[in-house]
Amino acid sequence: MNAHHGTESFDVIVVGLGGLGSATAWHLAASGQRVLGLEQFSFGHDRGASHDTSRILRHSYHRPDYVRLTRHAYDDWAHLERSADERFVTTTGGVDLCPRDSSIPLTDYWQSLDAEGIPYELLDADEVRRRWPQISVPEDTTAMYQERTSIVPAARSTAAMQRLAVAAGAQLRDNTPVTAVRHGAHGVEVDTPAGRFSAGQVVLCTDAWANTLLAPLGREIPLTVLEEQVTYFKPADPAPFAPESFPVWIWLDEPCFYGFPCYGEATVKAGQDCGGPEVGADARSGSTDLDLLDRLTRFMGERFPLSGRPIRSKRCLYTLTPDRDFILGPVPGAERVLVGLGAAHAFKFAPTLGRMLSELAANPKLADTEAYTTFRLDRPALTDSQYPVNWMT
Repeated sequence: MNAHHGTESFDVIVVGLGGLGSATAWHLAASGQRVLGLEQFSFGHDRGASHDTSRILRHSYHRPDYVRLTRHAYDDWAHLERSADERFVTTTGGVDLCPRDSSIPLTDYWQSLDAEGIPYELLDADEVRRRWPQISVPEDTTAMYQERTSIVPAARSTAAMQRLAVAAGAQLRDNTPVTAVRHGAHGVEVDTPAGRFSAGQVVLCTDAWANTLLAPLGREIPLTVLEEQVTYFKPADPAPFAPESFPVWIWLDEPCFYGFPCYGEATVKAGQDCGGPEVGADARSGSTDLDLLDRLTRFMGERFPLSGRPIRSKRCLYTLTPDRDFILGPVPGAERVLVGLGAAHAFKFAPTLGRMLSELAANPKLADTEAYTTFRLDRPALTDSQYPVNWMT
């Protein structure tokens, strides 16, 4: 495609510079591609899903293919640490707590770890209480402990990947919304208020805003956007909740809750998975939801009675596919446009998915290989309107 007069041309344009887009820009630039990254808001903004502090890095997943992917995630986080000369991974251990008759079966988790040869321990309620007196569980609780579960920092690692991308030659521009993407036989054009850009390929890491740019290309993804909330609790004595004394935890039931030890400050962070109201990408409150706060506070008081009172809450967006699998692949009929979408559980995989998207941009035939086929845009969950929704992870 011939560039319009005055149009800057790149090998690849990455749209959206949260964790996934920043990782993609970094890996593309590091591989020698001429990269432009465009972010509609300011770098480090809090309107999406890559801001704030802690995220969970874990092997524990309900399917062997995700457990297999977590092996790469740990390796890719280590590569990011070496590249940035910063420490991002704080190992705490992690415990999945499963009450009797839970709607989320723990067997799926330990069998998936077995399938991939990842060690773990199964614990009864007495052992949970013995190891962590801070946790109050019912007698019929079963738990699974995995020693490598860790915390990674969302905002800080995203900023580091942006710095690495720039150091490798990428141009990153914030406050530059993309208003249109046009797919051609030989390349793609991208319109912004700052001008038009062209590239051989475009990677859309636009999360809740994905369909804004996909619809004109004839493809819309059935996405549900929820406005979620995490809350920080202040224990009277933070020592029992220090990372060396207290694990990352997940309560496997409906509702599903999760939380962290103290991390960077003397507070305990917790939240509910998929508990928030449905919103639009640009139509969300941003303010504390008192119903969500009350539900979480009651749960924390019952299960973690020493966690203290809530002192602040933050909102973020969950952008969910019907099967909660990622999207990594070309747009059917517009194959020079790739989509990367994390389905609200991808930050632990951000360096890995960014690498995979960069490798897919370099070699489109990878879209037909096993590592990518689960995440295609033309899979039944994204094309069959009757596909049953399941957000379990």
